[in-house]
Amino acid sequence: NLTYEQLNHRANQLAYYLINLGVKPESRVGLWLSRSLDLVVAILAILKAGGVYVPFDPDYPSDRIAYMLEDSQVAVLITHTQFQTQIPPHQATVVFIDNCEIELAKQTITAPSVLVHPDNAAYIIYTSGSTGKPKGVVVTHRHVVRLMLATEKWFQFNAKDVWTLFHSCAFDFSVWEIWGALFFGGRLVIVPY
Repeated sequence: NLTYEQLNHRANQLAYYLINLGVKPESRVGLWLSRSLDLVVAILAILKAGGVYVPFDPDYPSDRIAYMLEDSQVAVLITHTQFQTQIPPHQATVVFIDNCEIELAKQTITAPSVLVHPDNAAYIIYTSGSTGKPKGVVVTHRHVVRLMLATEKWFQFNAKDVWTLFHSCAFDFSVWEIWGALFFGGRLVIVPY
């Protein structure tokens, strides 16, 4: 369990760590994580650093992941040590989020002051590849906010809502699941595989 305060502090610390690695607005940061608290912390940290998160599903075939790694040109890849032998060759700096607690603890818990424009990319999710090769679809911050604000009127979201993160973070419905909770102060329940 994490409170919003704990989530914010952890995300800020990881954001500073990423900034020190060179992440800035529009930098692409890969996520090779299963559904977990670390996944939510990492997504928030990437956005706080100004970066663009690019999710990889650990269950995807290795040739698809290799193509996505090359095509997306992620500068940093955040993962768990359990996945290190599955990752195809790449040029990214790897951050093992489950193995850098000491370095993260040295970072400040205050929010970084990174300016991000609403038209900056927030994430890139790859299509199913029905035409042959998967294609990265870039979604901006403006579009994520619009999704939540446009649907709020219908559903009357609030802090009492409980949302489940049930889908892979590499599937766009996960955006609805994660940000539906975080945007309105609700509870996010992460459903394990």
